[in-house]
Amino acid sequence: MASIMTNASALTALQSLSATQKNLDTTQARISTGYRVSQASDNAAYWSIATTMRSDNQAMSTVSDALGLGASKVDTAYTGMNSAIDTINQIKTKLVASYGQTDADKEKTQTEIAALQKQLKAYADGATFSGTNMLSVDSGTATAAADVKIVSAFNRDASGSSSISTIDVNVESTKLYEAGTTAGTAKGILDANRLGTTGAITTTTQAPTAGAASAAGDTYSVATLKVYDSTTGKGFSDSQIADQMKVVDAALKDMTNAATTLGAAKSSIDLQKTFTQSLMDSIDRGVGQLVDADMNKESTRLQALQVQQQLGVQALSIANGSSQSILSLFR
Repeated sequence: MASIMTNASALTALQSLSATQKNLDTTQARISTGYRVSQASDNAAYWSIATTMRSDNQAMSTVSDALGLGASKVDTAYTGMNSAIDTINQIKTKLVASYGQTDADKEKTQTEIAALQKQLKAYADGATFSGTNMLSVDSGTATAAADVKIVSAFNRDASGSSSISTIDVNVESTKLYEAGTTAGTAKGILDANRLGTTGAITTTTQAPTAGAASAAGDTYSVATLKVYDSTTGKGFSDSQIADQMKVVDAALKDMTNAATTLGAAKSSIDLQKTFTQSLMDSIDRGVGQLVDADMNKESTRLQALQVQQQLGVQALSIANGSSQSILSLFR
């Protein structure tokens, strides 16, 4: 039936052209943005997952920066510790040289030891990075130095809850000097009192008398030990110097252990940095598989839709022209 009120062919052609135009708009949007899912309306589930994972990836990027900062802190402390160990070895050499010396020679040796002790303090005080010092600390009112916490991971469990993991460096085991004076606060490796008989750290103090035989309870500190007492003008006896060497050996052992702690922390940080970067790359790939557009596929689809659009326009034009043929019936 020919009708001037309803053109069924034109309506069908228009619907087909509208559908083609909608698909063309979608394909053009994918090509221009590079995303198959760029908003929630495209695919709510994929968009939600991708948005959460992108947010987590940004947090991991911050974790990577924190690991870099933490590595610098540990590196600084490790460098200071190594320099201090070298200096302790020099002090040990001076003690060995002073064994059997006259008081006049011990006075000269003491000048060298005092200079080395100042250098030790300078190394410890200078091993600071971004306000963090693990060698020279002041615990204030606390009885122990606080651990240095380095952010190492951002985690999300199956329920969606997030958490932060840290690599903790035990400063109490690495500190060389402790400025805190609160009762119960342990001193550092170098400023702690040690028994001359064993080199073990003790909380008691028994100052030795220069020139006398060593006593069972005599204590020494690496930071203040001396082979010559300028107040009395006497050198320390060989047995007292032997005790001091035990103290230095014990301190050197503790410093070696502390350097091992710092080295282990550095290795952990380096491994975690590598893992974090690999994890970020994996998340990027995973998100891409969910929401990225396949440009090869979309370019082919675009060409097909453009042809369909042109044919649809022609079909609509033909359908609209059919009403014009009705006029011929009245001529």
